[in-house]
Amino acid sequence: MKFLQGKVAVVTGAARGIGAELARALAAEGAAVVATDILDCTDTVANIESQGGRALGVVGDISSPEAVAEIAERSNQAFGPAHILVNNAGLHPNPMPFEDLTFEYWKRTVAVNLDAMFLTIQAFLPQLKANGWGRIINISSSSVNVAPPNGAPYVASKAGVVGLTRAAATEFGKYDITVNSVAPNPVRTPGADGAISEDMFQFIAQMQPIPKVMEPKHLAGTILFLCTDGAEFITGQNLHVDGGMVRAG
Repeated sequence: MKFLQGKVAVVTGAARGIGAELARALAAEGAAVVATDILDCTDTVANIESQGGRALGVVGDISSPEAVAEIAERSNQAFGPAHILVNNAGLHPNPMPFEDLTFEYWKRTVAVNLDAMFLTIQAFLPQLKANGWGRIINISSSSVNVAPPNGAPYVASKAGVVGLTRAAATEFGKYDITVNSVAPNPVRTPGADGAISEDMFQFIAQMQPIPKVMEPKHLAGTILFLCTDGAEFITGQNLHVDGGMVRAG
C-alpha cells in the first residue's frame, strides 16, 4: 500500500519546477494533491491524473490573505482536511547590489517568500489539527548560510523561513504536527533560468562535494521522508539538501 494513501497534500508553486515535481511525487505515494500557484496548474494536474492519481489545481496569489483563504476552502471541499502542506512557492531575485534595491522590490520578495508561508500555515492549521496528524515543510535556501552577494531580499526572506519553521514547530508539536524546512542550492528550474546562467549553475556544482547541478527530483526524496511516520520525531529542523555545499552542525 502506498504510504500516503488517504492523505491530502497541498503544494504551493506547483505549476512547474520544484513544486510540480513534489506534487507528482506526493501523488505517486497515494496522496490527493492540491496544486496551487499564481500560474495555471493544469499540466501538473493532468500529469498526476494520467498516472491514476487525484489532484486539484487552484490559481491564487498566496501573498493575499483572501486568496489563501479561498485555496484552503476549495481544498477542504474537494478532498477534506489537509494533512500535508508544502510551502514551495518563492520569488527568485534579480541579483542587484544592496544600494540599488527599492523598498517595493524588497517588500514583494518578502511577501512571497515569507509572508505567504505565514498565511498558508495559519489557514491550513485548523485542518491539520482536525486530522490529529500533520506535516508542514517549508522550502528555505542554502543561501541563508552561504549569503551570496547581491541577494539581500532573498537571503533575508529565506532566513525568516527558518525562523518561522522553528517557531511553528515549537507550538504545533503537541498536535502531532511537525514543521521542518528544506534548504536546497540553486535548482535548475524554469523560474531560475532567467536569473542564473548555465555557467553559474556549473560553477556552483563544482563547489559541492556532489558536483552536479541540482534538479527538482533531488528534493523529492527528502520531502517524502519528512511525510512518513518514520520522521515523526523530526521537527524544527532546516535540512540542507544541496550536494553538501553547507556542512555545519
